Amino acid sequence: MSNSPRITTVMSCTVLVVALGAGATACGSSDSHPLSAKPYDAAGQIAFNGPDGGTKKADPEKPLEVTAQGEEGRITDVTATDSLGRYVAGELSADGTRWHSTSPLAAGVHYTVKVSTEDKEGAPGSKLLSFDTDTPKKKLLKVEFGPEKGTYGVGQPVTAKLSKAVKGKQARSIVERALTVRSVPAAEGSWHWVDSKTLHYRPKEYWPTKATVEVRSNLEGIKVSDSLWGTDTKPVKFQTGDRVEAVVDAGSHYMTVYRNGEEINSVPVTAGRPGYSTRNGVKVVLGQEYVVRMTSASIGASDFYDKMVYYATRVTDTGEYLHAAPWSAGSHGYANTSHGCVGMSTGNAAWLFETLRQGDIVKTINSYGEDMPTFGNGLGDWNMDWKDWRKGSVLLADTREGQTPVDAARLRPQV
Repeated sequence: MSNSPRITTVMSCTVLVVALGAGATACGSSDSHPLSAKPYDAAGQIAFNGPDGGTKKADPEKPLEVTAQGEEGRITDVTATDSLGRYVAGELSADGTRWHSTSPLAAGVHYTVKVSTEDKEGAPGSKLLSFDTDTPKKKLLKVEFGPEKGTYGVGQPVTAKLSKAVKGKQARSIVERALTVRSVPAAEGSWHWVDSKTLHYRPKEYWPTKATVEVRSNLEGIKVSDSLWGTDTKPVKFQTGDRVEAVVDAGSHYMTVYRNGEEINSVPVTAGRPGYSTRNGVKVVLGQEYVVRMTSASIGASDFYDKMVYYATRVTDTGEYLHAAPWSAGSHGYANTSHGCVGMSTGNAAWLFETLRQGDIVKTINSYGEDMPTFGNGLGDWNMDWKDWRKGSVLLADTREGQTPVDAARLRPQV
């Protein structure tokens, strides 16, 4: 008796499998089923508010609309994409009689619209539409990315310079959402609005070593504001090298250089003397010059000097360098005597010149100088903590750390 339920269950499952198998065979062998038919041309069943082919162009500021005609069928799906592969968001009515776009069209691009329908019997139909959008006679917003293609240190921020000022949260969110930065290996990062025409992007920490970073803009044809439309932008791809950091201790008068966390050299230096103290904080190498002419006129120094300086590595826009300073050899490792630069022997400067590259990190500690500003004098981006950096993004300012705008929208309670 105890085995009866088990036998009954097995027999029931067997009968069910046979029934399902028979049903599946019937569906597969029937040519009369509506879903097995080739889609018919649904041109007579739909209406479209845009120009279908020809020379006339659609107004990108007007929404796209597809409607079902008569009572013979309904719309089941609409997919609209532009020539750059961007999809148009849309909404289909519950009864399948109307689809309309819910996101703006782009200007000056080609669109393809695939409309799927079905008739009363459920037979599928389709229609492919295409049209071009007009280019507004308004201001165009251009974006210039930096740095150029190449290999950089892990401290190199991404910069985006806009040709026109962008103000207001809505307009800035459109721009920021269209500017994408992807790295392999991946790194959490964020844009930060420096001003109305400049954005900087940096990771939470420095870039991974040996990473590939790609920067793109999807602003082409996108309406930013009533008088401003985006245009095409040249993408940028660059790589990072090893993590190289030079730490200048103005108190001990020594500079220690690390590669991927390991010390590779430590040399005596002289930093800025009182009144010209070297700035504290993190700086990013801006470039290198074999020889630079330095004069007192450039910084307004009261004592005159005019020197040709060799093996110069620049870290600020206002002329702070790490360079050879053989004239102050007696001070290297003992005293700060420069006008703000970090000086060392010619041999050590030549070694540093060959070791560093643009984007590497130079950090000054224990100086009596001012702090390196985040913006306005080179690349001081790393002197702002991550929490404050995220506040400079209109998309991330109101989200938790590690959260994206999409996450925030999904988790926001419905009102």
